[in-house]
Amino acid sequence: MQGLLWGLLAMVFFAVVAAMAKVAVADYHVLQILLFRQAVIFLSTIPDLARTFPHSLKTDRPWWHAVRLIGAFLALSTGIWAVAVLPLTTAIMLSFARVLLVSLLALWILKEPVGPRRMGAVMVDFVGVIIAMRPGVEDLIDLNALIPLAGALGAAFAMISVHKLSQTESTATLLVYQAVFVGLAAAIPMYWVWITPDLYDFLFLTAMGVLATLAQWFGVRAMRLGEASVIGNVDYTQLIWAAIIGYLVWQEIPDAYTLLGAAIIIGSSLYIFRREHEALEFR
Repeated sequence: MQGLLWGLLAMVFFAVVAAMAKVAVADYHVLQILLFRQAVIFLSTIPDLARTFPHSLKTDRPWWHAVRLIGAFLALSTGIWAVAVLPLTTAIMLSFARVLLVSLLALWILKEPVGPRRMGAVMVDFVGVIIAMRPGVEDLIDLNALIPLAGALGAAFAMISVHKLSQTESTATLLVYQAVFVGLAAAIPMYWVWITPDLYDFLFLTAMGVLATLAQWFGVRAMRLGEASVIGNVDYTQLIWAAIIGYLVWQEIPDAYTLLGAAIIIGSSLYIFRREHEALEFR
């Protein structure tokens, strides 16, 4: 239950960060935006790391860290890239493939008991996303559609790895590994793509990094407290917050299809929430 609540809160912040990235990518390279995010995340880990250094960087699971870092870089970079080259609705809809992939990987790698009801709820959620987004066929056959799908695969492996690592590693350790690795990977091309931001843009990019940091902390805590296949299902609520932000910021009014898809998503998520609550009471 606590994992679900932390996951829901993380999705609010991730939706805000996605909206800010949509604005920033018009003027700055994907990797420069990513570099700012990772720099702020790294700074947030320094107090915790300083208290336990160098023990906080030691790990007995280097391979899980490697899988997580590769998946995180793929997911973070393609998430911004997809918004730049695809219609927003198509990019978001395809990125939600990670939820289904997380459930499948949880069954295969983590040996979690993903029962037919939980798997059914995941599939129903995905149907709700398709109804809400209803992308055109011409968009889906675009080769650029492979970008968010690649990101979804990376995100799924990263989430599974976080769930595995969070049982033995501190949140600060998880975030500093990601911040350093992804930050260095994003920093290498800066010689060619760097644009010096003015004060307003600097504050905007920094604020986006702060919110992304909070979202990451909330997400890791959610994975620490809940099963990966359950927490992954909460990702769909990001669609609801994105619709609200779109209305408040850009006056985008959801149509009947969007509202129907949102109702399906909310209903399915509430079903999973209730099932987990009943299972907790039974224990």
